[in-house]
Amino acid sequence: MLQIKNISKTYRTGSLVQKALDGVSLNLRDCEFVAILGQSGSGKTTLLNIIGGLDRYDKGNLIINGVSTRKYNSRDWDSYRNHTVGFVFQSYNLISHQTVLANVELALTISGISRRQRTKKAAEALKKVGLGEHMHKKPSQLSGGQMQRVAIARALVNDPDVLLADEPTGALDSDTSLQVMDLLKEVAKDRLVVMVTHNPELAEQYATRIVNLRDGKILSDSDPFEPEKANAAQAVHRNMGKASMSFLTALMLSFNNLWTKKARTILVAFAGSIGIIGIAMILSLSNGVDRYIHDVEEETLQSYPLQITDTSFNLSSFMPTESPAPSESPSEDSTAAETENKDVREWLTVTRMFSRVSNNDLASLRYYLESGQTDVYDHVQSIEYDYNLSPLIYTLRSGTARQVNPDRSFAALGFNSSEGMSGFLSAFSSTDTFHVMPARAELYQSQYDLKAGHWPEKYNECVLV
Repeated sequence: MLQIKNISKTYRTGSLVQKALDGVSLNLRDCEFVAILGQSGSGKTTLLNIIGGLDRYDKGNLIINGVSTRKYNSRDWDSYRNHTVGFVFQSYNLISHQTVLANVELALTISGISRRQRTKKAAEALKKVGLGEHMHKKPSQLSGGQMQRVAIARALVNDPDVLLADEPTGALDSDTSLQVMDLLKEVAKDRLVVMVTHNPELAEQYATRIVNLRDGKILSDSDPFEPEKANAAQAVHRNMGKASMSFLTALMLSFNNLWTKKARTILVAFAGSIGIIGIAMILSLSNGVDRYIHDVEEETLQSYPLQITDTSFNLSSFMPTESPAPSESPSEDSTAAETENKDVREWLTVTRMFSRVSNNDLASLRYYLESGQTDVYDHVQSIEYDYNLSPLIYTLRSGTARQVNPDRSFAALGFNSSEGMSGFLSAFSSTDTFHVMPARAELYQSQYDLKAGHWPEKYNECVLV
């Protein structure tokens, strides 16, 4: 038994307020055929949706077998819809790519019934509505009346207590409408059937009770019902059954849906694969370029490392940033310029450069680097120390030792470092090409290809490049 007490429902769209139901009260028997009549916008479908749990009321109360639904949560409403109510819609709402039998079985998948039982119950429901020979057809192969019968069979397969029909004959011709109404009248013998319709003639002919609505209010009720006051303590809320399908059932339904539309599934999978492959290629290319840049930077730093010398000066001192001050006494060696007022100015470029020479305490720096108090080793490949030592190498020819490194050829011609330009020429013409190799062999082994011999393993071995 359903009891509707002072139900109100309002829809709000921005500043527009539309009252669909205004204090509707209605008591429905367990077994009767109720037809709800009214013009469009009178609130018929809204009342049907509230009875079926598809919509929520704003005020009032919906009582199901003596139990109030005011404290129902979403799971309670799902259980109520799945096990207590069956729906028949004007547009049938059948799944076009599934068979008639699969459409009816769909209503049983949430209830946790085995596949064999689902098929058996669905076949029996189709036979009751006269479609036992059409259960393996697709909905597109049926007439409008047959599709509506499938919808009724789907609504009845779960054996609901209440059957709700929203304009079940709205899209059918007269003869087919009568067949559907005969079926609903037969169904109403052992359960409550509530039908919304615009056709008063069908309602007068088949319904056992007619309720008229206008502007969200009940105008008339042909057979009102006042139930006896039940003991509230006897009405206890209980779970009506499963509210959702299992994960395995959902997975199987998804797989079947994909399999029935193989072409679309393959195209979507192909397009998705192209997108995934494209993203993977872009990421691979990006990572490869990043790695290449990193390797080039690493090799460049190995060939041209950062150096800290014991003395240094700022090369920017060569660039004068301001006009030179007038000189008190002109210098013969200075570069001078005569201005319009005959002042003589000089640029102390070399003087400023050497005045800014700074000395670095490399001994303290090495002590700090080797003290373990810095994390610089996490950011460098190696730290090498060079003491500007040039190895003295001699060759023995005809019993005479001759120095070959550093080369003394210019000294044999009478030039030495003390002879001005001769010493300058000798410095730039030296053939001192021997350099101390870094302690980490991988720093140079990755830069060269070994053509003969072996990489140095002792202090007195060298590499010829």
